[in-house]
Amino acid sequence: MDKLTHYSELIQEAITYYATTRRMINGPNTDYQLIFDTKNHHYQLYRVGWEGLERVHYCVFHLDIINDKIWAQEDATDYDIIGVLEDEHHVPKSDIVLAFHAPYRRPYTGYAVA
Repeated sequence: MDKLTHYSELIQEAITYYATTRRMINGPNTDYQLIFDTKNHHYQLYRVGWEGLERVHYCVFHLDIINDKIWAQEDATDYDIIGVLEDEHHVPKSDIVLAFHAPYRRPYTGYAVA
């Protein structure tokens, strides 16, 4: 299996696991939406619905695969999805870009810069 296909499957598995295990924590009027664009390698999880009178609509995770590396664009949780990809799925730090950090800060993260 090539790296692109492998990383795509790992990302989908990790995001789906999070959504499945957190679903019961959500209120009865909110849900998670898995958005997987496997052709262009964009993977997102959105939380949508209502909590009381407040609209809920935000990106929980947004991961892309760019040049055979996983780019973490958004992680709006305390769940360590990057740690899961590293520790459980053995993705090396050299193949992960913390894109939510400014480019000038990335050299100090221990992950890939680009």
